[in-house]
Amino acid sequence: MSPLHPLDEAATARAVIDGNGTLIHWNEGARRLLGYPSEEVEGRPAADLLASPDTDALPGAGDDRRSGVLALRHRDGRVLSVWLLAHRLERDGGWLVLTPLEGREPRAPQDPLVRAVLAQAPCAMAVYDERLRLHGLNDAMSEVIGLPEDRVRGLRVSEISSRGAGERLERAMAEVLASGRGRDVETYARAGGEDRAHHWLARIAPLTDTHGRVIGVCVAAHDFTEQYRARERLQLVNEASVRIGTTLDVTLTAQELADVCVPALADFVSVDLLDPPENGGEYRVGPPAAPVTLRRAAHRSVNAGDPEAVIRPGDADVYPASSPQADSLIADRPLVAPNGDGTLEEWLSWDGPHGRHVREYGVHATMSVPVRARGRILGVVVLSRFRRPDPFTADDVLLAEEVTARAAVCIDNARRFSRERQTALALQRSLLPRSLPRTAALEAASRYLPAARAGVGGDWFDVIPLSGMRVAMVVGDVIGNGVQASATMGRLRTAVRTLADIDLAPDELLTHLDDLVVRLSAEAGAEGTAAEVGATCVYAVYDPVSRRCTLAGAGHPPPVVLPPDGPPRRIDMPSGPALGVGGLPFESVELDLPEGTVLALYTDGLLESRERDVDTGLRLFCRALEESPQHLEGAVHAILRALLPAGGAPDDVALLLARTRGLAASDVATWDIPADPALVAPIRKQVSGQLEVWGLTAATFTAELVVSELVTNAIRYGEPPIRLRLIHGSETLICEVSDSSHTAPHLRRAKTFDEGGRGLLLVAQLTQRWGSRHTPEGKTIWAELPLLGEE
Repeated sequence: MSPLHPLDEAATARAVIDGNGTLIHWNEGARRLLGYPSEEVEGRPAADLLASPDTDALPGAGDDRRSGVLALRHRDGRVLSVWLLAHRLERDGGWLVLTPLEGREPRAPQDPLVRAVLAQAPCAMAVYDERLRLHGLNDAMSEVIGLPEDRVRGLRVSEISSRGAGERLERAMAEVLASGRGRDVETYARAGGEDRAHHWLARIAPLTDTHGRVIGVCVAAHDFTEQYRARERLQLVNEASVRIGTTLDVTLTAQELADVCVPALADFVSVDLLDPPENGGEYRVGPPAAPVTLRRAAHRSVNAGDPEAVIRPGDADVYPASSPQADSLIADRPLVAPNGDGTLEEWLSWDGPHGRHVREYGVHATMSVPVRARGRILGVVVLSRFRRPDPFTADDVLLAEEVTARAAVCIDNARRFSRERQTALALQRSLLPRSLPRTAALEAASRYLPAARAGVGGDWFDVIPLSGMRVAMVVGDVIGNGVQASATMGRLRTAVRTLADIDLAPDELLTHLDDLVVRLSAEAGAEGTAAEVGATCVYAVYDPVSRRCTLAGAGHPPPVVLPPDGPPRRIDMPSGPALGVGGLPFESVELDLPEGTVLALYTDGLLESRERDVDTGLRLFCRALEESPQHLEGAVHAILRALLPAGGAPDDVALLLARTRGLAASDVATWDIPADPALVAPIRKQVSGQLEVWGLTAATFTAELVVSELVTNAIRYGEPPIRLRLIHGSETLICEVSDSSHTAPHLRRAKTFDEGGRGLLLVAQLTQRWGSRHTPEGKTIWAELPLLGEE
């Protein structure tokens, strides 16, 4: 007889009888077995097929399952002994009767040697025939399945074991039966009546007769639960090393620890940490004293929504000595509290809400493990079980210690990083301007945002008032992050303000700044090697009188300009080398900016992202700038919200928006001065007349003295052409005298009998500020007079 496929339903005799004992279904297998076609038996009492009048052998109305031997009458009159297995069918209210093909009850092997092998085998063994029905098994296998041999003999493994494991094992047995080659199968099932499931290795081998024909299979089951759990523990440790510490964020790291332990090790895990010491100190080395104040960093439950959590993440609570958290920290070792020994009940008494939740969810085992790194205690992890019935074992404690130790180092690293980040951020913010100056040339708004996860970088911005009501704008980015980058940023910002104060052109200013970065690199290096100190920068100067802007860049993204009557566009300008390269020139570009133009300067962190390229970021930026509100503060907020992800920027971001203003022609007066000292007096009269027009008569005396001194010095020491310009601002009056000489005046204190040398000293005492700047045509000496209280 060839092996029969175990899933060939047509080969199995099946019949269905209702609760009255009437046959209502007869399949092809039953016809082949007993010879009756379905039309002859369906609708007849099932008892008519019995060879004896004993109707008690048929299933009764109160039975859910029955098996045994029946004597049935064949159509030709023969009596067949068959093995019957009956299941109750809810949908038909009757019974499904399964009859094997052969007309005899499956028996265990009669060979005493075979019986002895089965009985004395050290492992659980079972023998299945060529139809994969149980032929015999030993006592060890009976203990594994939890049923005696006489109750399962003749059944398939899928009818004995749980559906999933049984069907999988039965398919493997069919493959062995068909191929004649043995194989191993891992399965998961409960042993006997135990609540705890075991892992089994089923070794399936073919059985052959003297002619080499496969007549069945032998299944030997080996319990490798401990080896499997050891493999699970190793896998959990490896998973913890990969999943914990992916960021330098304390809260996320604590959450990763809880996520790894649930459900692999516990049903609920809470991570409570000590608050960082004040003034940036280190955590204590020894265990703390009770009571202990801990802050919930994270927790995780097998139940959605963490309904059994009393404390929410971010909240702090005080834990007395009777709590698992405090007891574990004071003992400085893991503590396990199984239900029933009194420890868990004692722990529950310390807090009413905790106790109610533990009783409500049926927590039967709790383990608390201190979080310790580099010899210092950081907090405690509490693991609880309420869905899993098994208690914590010694191996579970070792596993929890190993996972917690790995997480503790990551938490400590995250806290050290956070402390350094806060220090760098505090330094960064202290070095950035607290507020932007109010100027008549433009309205400005700015924002600096540190990176969400990475270290604080060296992005900076500034708005610097210059002479002649001009304004300088600068945005830069120092390479690197941390305290060193913030300190370098502060030095560069100070250098820019110093160089801007002497009115250097943008390209010249970047040249001097490049030299400074080269020197900083040399100073930061060791043993003659230069450190990697570098930066990018864009510097712009806007003149409200001419409404022209001069820009120069050093490896920085060009600004974006939004005209009052057109779409935004990126300024086409030479990018220039980054600061610190050294030896390469910088170029500037000039462009007209109508009044109301918005100039946007930014760092690359605003545009760059892992989800998009720079060009896409630029398009989003231009669209957000065009659609932003008129108020610049609102525009800054709208742009950052449109371009940056919800979790924060991956890199530092500095953004500076400036809307230009123009100075009316009526607020500027210009005179060409002949190189004749005798004409200084008429010039003073013209200045007095102009001030009267502007309503600044109170400033006439001071303005005449300043103009007289500056014009006289230009005629005496300068070269023609000479020009005088007065600029009427809202708070200042600016006097400028220009000539074509490149020699700059110097303030000096005259001696008692000197006839000269007191002019510029007088100017310095009468004005708010004064200075000089070089131009392509020569130089300009300027002075600012305050107008507070005027008009």
